[in-house]
Amino acid sequence: MSETSETRDPAKFGASGKSRARGLGLPMPGETGRLNAITDVAGVRVGFTTLREDGGAVHTGVTAILPRAPQDLVHPVWSGVFSMNGNGEMTGAHWIRDSGWFTGPITITNTFSVGLAHHATLKWMAKRFPALGEDLWALPVAAETYDGFLSDISGFHVTEAHVMAAIDNARSGPVAEGCVGGGTGMIAYEFKGGTGTASRLAKTRLGTHTIGALVQANHGIKPWLTVCGKPVGDLLPGDRVYQTERGSIIVIIATDAPLLPGQLERLARRASIGIGRGGTPSGNSSGDIFLAFSTANDPGELPEPAALTFTAVSNDDLDAIYLAAVESVEEAVLNAMLAAETTTGKHGRVVKAINADKLKALVVG
Repeated sequence: MSETSETRDPAKFGASGKSRARGLGLPMPGETGRLNAITDVAGVRVGFTTLREDGGAVHTGVTAILPRAPQDLVHPVWSGVFSMNGNGEMTGAHWIRDSGWFTGPITITNTFSVGLAHHATLKWMAKRFPALGEDLWALPVAAETYDGFLSDISGFHVTEAHVMAAIDNARSGPVAEGCVGGGTGMIAYEFKGGTGTASRLAKTRLGTHTIGALVQANHGIKPWLTVCGKPVGDLLPGDRVYQTERGSIIVIIATDAPLLPGQLERLARRASIGIGRGGTPSGNSSGDIFLAFSTANDPGELPEPAALTFTAVSNDDLDAIYLAAVESVEEAVLNAMLAAETTTGKHGRVVKAINADKLKALVVG
């Protein structure tokens, strides 16, 4: 049977038919889940609202990640956060550090819309759970990176309806990448960046676990770019966009492995190594903020029960999970860049997509 867009392996090729990192032949380590996406973690859903005017001034949007089925989003999700460099925002992080959990959808958008995303998520939850009425409590996670080089960020084009639509559109299955959702106007290593995802399987004494990452990649400068250990940035065609880093990256790591909140914070820290493999030192102007959550140990709807019980992977077995997260984050950034398209934005500014053939020649030979 000839390979078509319908029969192609989704771990290697996007829905558009473009090669992802593995489809290009880059030597990515590790065993992926079936989709090579955060949605390989059972129950996780991803949705988008994309606002894009090619050649125009609006290139922005919203990405929504649902850690549980919509009807269970008032169940706490055990989690941990880490800020590698703090020039950015992720709401709800203080409570996660104290309690080890959050409720509701995660949203990612542009810097000027993060407050609106938080507000709209609360409205969505109030509508979704009317029985809770005035007893509804939530402190949603909303994160951002800056798309103001290509998009009219001061126009505040993202609306409450856009946020709610991204949440309502969230689905399991393959995840769109590149110029979609909150990643629409983003730039990575001075090439067009955006939304990317990847996953890995990790074995412990409790069994085989899935770890998936989703990134909103808007970080790095061209001379830093390293792919599969090879410094390629200065060897790739493409004009410089700026001389010093002005972007950020948000990383969301999901797993079905049963982990304690402290273990999840440690897992979130490993995103630093994943993005570091791509060459970034996490620059001064960057907001590099990471969250890891586990779908295991669902405690049920709030309020918390009188006693919480956990099954957790032994600390001695965490290395495989750490490595899976590092590899997923590294590959997700590359998938974001390979899926992205050359974009002309406000003031006629052009950010080119990475040249996939040249990249393959430099890395593989």
